[in-house]
This record gives sequence, structure tokens and C-alpha cells, in this order.
Amino acid sequence: MTKKLFIKTYGCQMNVYDSDRMTDVLAPLGYAPIETPDGADMVILNTCHIREKASEKVFSELGRLRMMKEKARDQQGRAVTIAVAGCVAQAEGAEITRRAPWVDIVVGPQTYHRLPELIAEIDPSVRKRAIDTDFPQEVKFDLLPEEHAPRGPAAFLSVQEGCDKFCAFCVVPYTRGAEYSRPAADVLAEATRLVGRGTREITLLGQNVNAYHGDDGHGSVWSLGRLIHALAEIDGLERIRYTTSHPLDMDDELIAAHGNVPQLMPYLHLPIQSGSDRVLDAMNRRHSKDVYFKVIDKLRHVRPDIAMSGDFIVGFPGESDQDFADTLALIDKVGYASAYSFKYSPRPGTPASVSDLQVPEAVKADRLEALQQLLNAQQFAFNKKTEGMRLDILVERAGGRAGQMAGRSPFMQAVNFAGSEDQIGQIIACDIIEGRQNSVTAEITSMKGVA
Repeated sequence: MTKKLFIKTYGCQMNVYDSDRMTDVLAPLGYAPIETPDGADMVILNTCHIREKASEKVFSELGRLRMMKEKARDQQGRAVTIAVAGCVAQAEGAEITRRAPWVDIVVGPQTYHRLPELIAEIDPSVRKRAIDTDFPQEVKFDLLPEEHAPRGPAAFLSVQEGCDKFCAFCVVPYTRGAEYSRPAADVLAEATRLVGRGTREITLLGQNVNAYHGDDGHGSVWSLGRLIHALAEIDGLERIRYTTSHPLDMDDELIAAHGNVPQLMPYLHLPIQSGSDRVLDAMNRRHSKDVYFKVIDKLRHVRPDIAMSGDFIVGFPGESDQDFADTLALIDKVGYASAYSFKYSPRPGTPASVSDLQVPEAVKADRLEALQQLLNAQQFAFNKKTEGMRLDILVERAGGRAGQMAGRSPFMQAVNFAGSEDQIGQIIACDIIEGRQNSVTAEITSMKGVA
């Protein structure tokens, strides 16, 4: 009998990948995914612990799920299994079981391959829960099944996990563990399967993806640049992207790939977090802004049209007005097509969280507003600059309006145009008609390839 599975995913693309893989793990048990929690037999919250109040959002959602679970039991005589997965589960498993005893399973990001065993362990009648937040010796990727269903025209593929950088604000080394790179053959095999089922664009994922150092199976280690070259040889894989990167790991081979691998899209998310060397040092980023500038100069030398994206944190402990001004100056110099920006939020267990130099919330709010005004202006200007260009658009889905389709440009722009659903999975040449704040509109010019 088919059972209904609902997964709510918080946070980064790696969580999206993990949620898809949980679906694969549970498929042999008869679970099929649904779009809403209504009527679900199992609900998984796949959580993120990067930002402030992340855990409180989870507990708020768990409160709603408790009512749903009790209603299903009392009115329908039906049991609903509730699981919390991901980084909040890893960091606050004990707190979850204390505050939300109706949760049946708590599982960390390195152990979700054990979900079938954990489901077998629980016994709701005696409130027997299953908890697994270990960092196991076995590698979860070795134990995951093949993909149960196609991922669509654009798919994520995790190639690297964990981080050894230990930035002062970041919980990733504590929730995801040390850096691990998947063997190159495993990555190529998964990519080949995805392409065989209709995927035309793959985004390689890692907490520090450009630190990838995968075993090639013959006694050598592949860098990310070498892996990208091999992926480009897969027939039918039209586009390659990767995220998220650290400036120190942008080696010459990877930079060169941006110039000599046509499938590698002209878009790069390269976080720096601050434009102040003093703050970068306090963050333990281990590089200066000049190092960052030099990387971008090299990238633009080999790929002049590359679109840059970044991450910025305002109000890091001790950040002065001058430090913030330095960040604005860096943004002005680089020119971003898009970016993510946040107020600093203390994460328990990180060095910055115990600093006595915390910046007042009002100051952080003012700085974030000023920062986002500049970034939004740059994004709008970039989108306007593409007006009149003819770009290849990968059609991913139907748009929000009747007769509208949606896709992505090589520069990662959201593109809307008049079309039909039989174009999903195709790459279509379009003329960009209008650049807007968060998207561009286009008109079809001609077809390029058929999925």
C-alpha cells in the first residue's frame, strides 16, 4: 500500500538534495511524495541551522504538526510519523525530544540513509523514539539507493560535504563535520543517471565545493576543475554549475575551466562576507579582500562576461562604520549580478557568539538596509544590461500565468516568456525584452536541441 510522504525543506541547496535522497531511501518502503502535509503518513522537516531563530521556526512548525498528528489519530484512527532531519536535528536533538515529545525520529544530515531502520524502531504507543545524530564511520553516499524518480531539467548533485575552514560565525563544521569528497566515479555515475532521465543542467554542491578532492580510483585525486572537465564529456549534459565556494580554493585549474569548458555556465557564487580586512581576519576567513579581487580578475580574464554572486554579513562583532563602508566599497568595485545578505546572528558554539563586541540590532538593521539597496541596484542594473541580448534559456517549468513558461539564463537569471509545457527540458534561444528587479522577460527566437 502506498504511503504519503511530505518533506519540508529549509535552507541551502544541499538540503534540497538531501530531501530528494530521503525520498529515494523511503521509496522501497512504499512512501510516495506529496506536495502538502494534509493526509501525509510521514512528515519530515529537513532543517537548517545557519541563521538565527532557525530552531524556533522548526519548533513553531512542530506545534502545528502536533495538532495535525492528534487530529489524524483521534478523528481518523491514523498514525502520522513526524521526523526532524538536518542541521537543527544534529545540533539540538536533545532539545527537540524534550520540547516536542510527539516527534518520532530525529536524524542528522549524515545518517538519513538509516531512515528505514529508524522507522522500524519507533513505537508511538509507548512514545519510543528513534534518534541518530552520529557521525558514522560508513559514508552515507555508499548506502543510498539510485534515484527513484527523475529530478527534472535542472538537478543538484552533492559532491562534497563538511568544512574544515572554521569561520568564526559558522556552525557547518559542527553540524556537517569534516570535509569529505565523493569518489569521482560515483559522481560521474550519478550524473550520467540524471542525464539519462532528462536532466540537462547539474549544479555540483558542497559546503566548500571547490575544495573537492575526490579519489579517481587509480591512486590519484581529482580537483573540482578536473571533475568538471570529465562531466562535460557526458553526452546530453548541457550545463554545469557549482556552489558554494571559498576564495582560497579557487585554483588555476578551476579558473581555467571557466574559459575552456563551454558547459560551465558564466555565473559564480563566491562569498566573501565582508569588505574589511580587519573583519575578515576576525571572521577567520584566512584571506584578504585583495586575494578576492585577484581571483575575480583571473575569472574575468578567462570569461569576461561572468556574472558574480556573493554572500555578505553585516554587524559582525566589532564591525565599525569604516568596516561597513569598506564592504560597500568592495561591492561597488566588484559589481554583483545577485547576492545574499544577512544580519550577523550568533550561532551557539561558534567563537563569534561569545564575543563581547556585539553590534546593536538597530545598527545591524540600518546597515543591512543600506547594503541591500546597493545590491538590489546592482542586480537591477545587471538585468537591464541583458536587454537586447539573445540568450539560451533552459525551460524548467510552467510560469505563474497562463501560457507562461519559466527557466534560467546562463547568468542564473529567472526568465519568463510565452511558451508551452512541451518545451520543458529544452534549451531555447530567447531575446531578452525587459530586465526587472528579480527576473527578465523574453521572447522565443529559435530552438536549440530537444530533450
